[in-house]
Amino acid sequence: QVQLVESGGGLVQPGGSLRLSCVGSGSIVSITAMGWYRQAPGKQRELVASISSGGRTNYADSVKGRFTISRDNAKNTATVYLQMNNLKPEDTAVYYCNGANGYWGQGTQVTVSS
Repeated sequence: QVQLVESGGGLVQPGGSLRLSCVGSGSIVSITAMGWYRQAPGKQRELVASISSGGRTNYADSVKGRFTISRDNAKNTATVYLQMNNLKPEDTAVYYCNGANGYWGQGTQVTVSS
């Protein structure tokens, strides 16, 4: 049984920072890629950043230089982080953790507004 639980969302002013966390539990989470996706109202869900089990990262062009993904692995668990700096109003969305070949977390709201 795989579970992904996100935390760390909230309201922040433009230019501010937030750090999202996703704790994954289950037998394969530590050996599979994990990623963060987001979905804004009226838009499709999109990839924000991903990280392989070995630490190779990939970012959407819109967040390169502002967001950093990282992960900690342990036996049957993995935690993935998304450090978001210099946030912009267009970063407002529900952010979802993805891992273990297709499992999703429940989502956490990020709102960037003055």
